[in-house]
Amino acid sequence: MLRARLAEIQQRLQQGMAAVDTHHRLVGRPVIYRVIAGQTFEIEFKEVPSIDESEVMGVKRLIGEKCFCRVSPQTAENLTVRFVVPLTGR
Repeated sequence: MLRARLAEIQQRLQQGMAAVDTHHRLVGRPVIYRVIAGQTFEIEFKEVPSIDESEVMGVKRLIGEKCFCRVSPQTAENLTVRFVVPLTGR
């Protein structure tokens, strides 16, 4: 069940990202998917030049579940954009 839920989120992101990321700030960037301690699903985009609120909200809609976003500097020119989806309940 959990594996299917995670695959569904990944598929929604792959299919819908171009529509919500019109400036291509996330599309084509390195992305890491990981489950942490069986309690959270983390989606991490690296080497992002910038991001705005509309793009964050678009990704959250694609994820389709309650989630949180954190943006932090990776280097002086790039950001890491991390979406965290709690797996305990929907």
